[in-house]
Amino acid sequence: MDRNVQKTAGAGSRLIETTNAYNPNENSIAQRTHEAVLAAAGRILYDCVEALGELDFADRAAVEAAVTEAYGDSSWVDVPGIADAIQDPRTPAAVAFRFYLNRIQENADGWMTKGDWEACLSEDDPILPGDQIAIGMDGSLRGDATCLVGVRLRDGKLFKIHLQENPRDPNRPDWEVDVLAVEAAVATAFSTWRVEWFYGDPPYWQEALGRWSITYGDDRVFEFWTNRPTRMATATERFRSAAAMRDLLHDGDLDLARHVLAAVTREVPQGTLITKQSPKSKKKIDLAVAAILAYEARADAIADGRLKKRRSRVIGF
Repeated sequence: MDRNVQKTAGAGSRLIETTNAYNPNENSIAQRTHEAVLAAAGRILYDCVEALGELDFADRAAVEAAVTEAYGDSSWVDVPGIADAIQDPRTPAAVAFRFYLNRIQENADGWMTKGDWEACLSEDDPILPGDQIAIGMDGSLRGDATCLVGVRLRDGKLFKIHLQENPRDPNRPDWEVDVLAVEAAVATAFSTWRVEWFYGDPPYWQEALGRWSITYGDDRVFEFWTNRPTRMATATERFRSAAAMRDLLHDGDLDLARHVLAAVTREVPQGTLITKQSPKSKKKIDLAVAAILAYEARADAIADGRLKKRRSRVIGF
């Protein structure tokens, strides 16, 4: 539609987009349109009224004032009714801001913000063959994704090695992971880089992990059960803290960013885990899980003394 409007704008064609405020982690059409406006794209009229400033949801007068500000001259709006919805304890703050106060807002329970993730971007110093790395693997056979994520030992830079996602195509109801492609990806990884530590989540892949342990070394390939909350919560916290402190880097891979930003938090007695937004959500987080395992593998490899620094040789004559 947009392309056709561009072709016939001179004849009077127009395109209208209307929506609630977007979540900047979703890369929605609304977000892309707004970012185009911020980049000074031509022929776009952007009209948005947001309730700005700090807001105490317990302050009824302040909530009603914010609703009035957001809805402008929409005199038909039930301001007290919307204020009731905002103050309802079942309403998450992010929902209140986006859908009632028209403010661009990330999900309140989102694990990683887009800003924090982008701040870890490192486009120089690429991963090279022969670099020492650790690998994390999260796998499935049919339902979700199967993937491998690497991380360089010396600086914690993450990169995607392999990804297969269920396309959710009605014409391919029997889709399964290409196991041979995964085997090839693992073999290529070990032949390309110096893999010091490999953590794989065993369900569906326990036999393969056993074989890889024999092939590449039982001091390099290990099982890491992600359904054990104590260990997984510790690994998740290590990853998130490293991102906050910029001790973690990534190469800007779009699939990795998509999975990381789709993850939401789930509190358990042992700490914080990540999960999908809902069990039926089409948004995948498998690369995020694999990245957590890779970063934990890096930490264990370094603790084990695997990080070797090349020493320069001075030769005298």
